[in-house]
Amino acid sequence: MVAPMAVSPLRPLLFLLLAAFACHADGSRSRYGHGHAHGLGVNYGRVADDIPTPRRSVQLLRAAGAGSVKIYDANAPVLRALSGTGLTVSIMVPNEIIVDLATSYAAADKWVADNLLPYLPKTRIKYLLVGNEVLSDTSAANTTWPRIVPAMENLHRSLRARGVSRVKLSTTLAMDALVTGAFPRPPSAAAFRPDIAEAVVRPLLRFIERTNSYYFVDAYPYFAWAGSNGTVWLDYALFGGDGGIRYVDPGTGLTYTNLLDEMLDAVGAAMSKLGHGGVRIAIAETGWPNGGDYDQIGANPLNAASYNRNLAARMATNPGTPARPGARMPVFVFSLYNEDLKPGPSTERHWGIYYPNGTAVYEVDLTGRRPVWTYPLLPVPENDAPYKGPIWCVLAAHAAEKLNETAVGDALTYACGQGNGTCDAIQPGGACFQPNTGAAHASYAFNSYWQQLRKTGATCYFNNLAEQTIKDPSYGSCKFQSSLG
Repeated sequence: MVAPMAVSPLRPLLFLLLAAFACHADGSRSRYGHGHAHGLGVNYGRVADDIPTPRRSVQLLRAAGAGSVKIYDANAPVLRALSGTGLTVSIMVPNEIIVDLATSYAAADKWVADNLLPYLPKTRIKYLLVGNEVLSDTSAANTTWPRIVPAMENLHRSLRARGVSRVKLSTTLAMDALVTGAFPRPPSAAAFRPDIAEAVVRPLLRFIERTNSYYFVDAYPYFAWAGSNGTVWLDYALFGGDGGIRYVDPGTGLTYTNLLDEMLDAVGAAMSKLGHGGVRIAIAETGWPNGGDYDQIGANPLNAASYNRNLAARMATNPGTPARPGARMPVFVFSLYNEDLKPGPSTERHWGIYYPNGTAVYEVDLTGRRPVWTYPLLPVPENDAPYKGPIWCVLAAHAAEKLNETAVGDALTYACGQGNGTCDAIQPGGACFQPNTGAAHASYAFNSYWQQLRKTGATCYFNNLAEQTIKDPSYGSCKFQSSLG
């Protein structure tokens, strides 16, 4: 079994080795040129307000050694920028039009004509993914879920009619398609959720098998590790299992040296239970966050760099998994940029290998050819163990500097409308009414809302207007409740 979590003894040793060899790192980026090597793919999301142009983004993809790219639509400027680059490309049908494409072959054929054909063959579109994590959205159970495969059938029929044979169709699914979710242990016991297994997944697997495509899974060891309550070594999640960290599946006797392999074999086991164990698996998204909130452990540049560097080196050898040794699979790292407009906890905005201004968060060679000791040092993490001090949620510094009174007012109104007595203290005569400004009231309301509702999934975000702080914002008789109560 895997030893308890925290930081394994290997990590200090690794840091010392990095320090010892740091003097050899100068110029290594050019020394390990990418040539014709094909590196991991990269997810090129654009939920940000000031990222580089598509052409500059292609340059950054190449600088990182990417061999392919996946986008979340069929954006024309991006597809034109990818023309003639040699990078293989995955495009996506938006979730909201799946029903239309399923019910009308004409609509599916028009989508192909408008969004795919104009870019072939110079843009090497290889995969057409119908929807993104649709089966994670239970509100679509009676509408979109049963239309996924019919939409794929119509698109496939259109492609064949137009003589396009090299583009493979699939859809992306998160690990929550399995009963056990992000951490299916043991892998051999994994099964698909009963609400989707027969109605959706079995027809999907039949289609994938018939068309020789892939089951595209979003697999994030970070979430499994962070939610493991101390049962998994960090190094095991970061592919550091060479130090003797192992997990043996009691059902198969197979030995695992990393968490990602467990997750992939769990998907394979679930497919086998539906009679389609031979379907190939591709990794649509994987990665590690380079930053996060105070209450999100392990999200830092060193861990993110370690994960993606080790992943690239591992996949360069096509190891497969214990249950599928030697299996080749497309792999797409998430993501190209830190996308600052993504909602949710702070980790959602910190998955990039580049900042929105195009500078690297950390160096990485996605071909896997660069030796780990040649990389420059990164700061030693301070958040690999849970933060135990008090936390508050306040108006973000950047929002306070350029105050959008309308946006802050809307967020304030929303916060005050939730919970129980959320904004009583900022009413006239209340202990926190003064100073009577939108910024001061917003900080109190954001914190009051978050402290009441965070255990039920509320985040300190408010459309990018809020941030966590460990500095007590209380003043005078106005007391802000902390995460410790």
